Amino acid sequence: MEHQKEYHSMNLETKNGPLLLEGPVPSKELKALEFHEDLVAFRQPAQQHKAITEIADLPEGRILIARVENTIVGYVTFLYPDPLERWSEGKMKDLIELGAIEIIPKYRGGGVGKSLLRLSMQDDYFEDFIVITTEYYWHWDLKGTGLNVWEYRKIMEKMMQAGGLEYFATDDPEISSHPANCLMARIGSRVPPESVQQFDQLRFMNRYMY
Repeated sequence: MEHQKEYHSMNLETKNGPLLLEGPVPSKELKALEFHEDLVAFRQPAQQHKAITEIADLPEGRILIARVENTIVGYVTFLYPDPLERWSEGKMKDLIELGAIEIIPKYRGGGVGKSLLRLSMQDDYFEDFIVITTEYYWHWDLKGTGLNVWEYRKIMEKMMQAGGLEYFATDDPEISSHPANCLMARIGSRVPPESVQQFDQLRFMNRYMY
């Protein structure tokens, strides 16, 4: 399946000033931008900046960003699932993962995450794909926000729903290890029934199939 990257952008007014949302952004441009020091949810900022530029170089990799002038203050990543995760076991060419979404504290609560996801899904390309995201509470900034896991989960669900992703049940051990963890997905309008069936089999691998 050929990966086409259709660029979209929008301006978003927030209480802290305007942001430019755009993407997918190529690695060369990402390297030239500053990466905000408060983007620390997954790795140290310099390491995460390097990681997203590497994702942008993958055939299927897509990075959309929110920026103030030359500084990235938020981003979302799309790429094939990690080879160590069950979601890669079917080697599905039409299943892609929303791997990470992060916004610096200053711009949270202003709809930046929702807008980034809506912008991502403006790309007709995603109608050929099942987009999944796995939400684990240990990645959430509970300390910084003062929210409990259920309040944070509600915020994450609403944000993902803005991109058309819905809750899907699964017996994946890591997701099942805590009731706040969840799998969400969006099934594109052109995804064939056999791919949906394969996705269902990946969701439930521990039950007997009759």
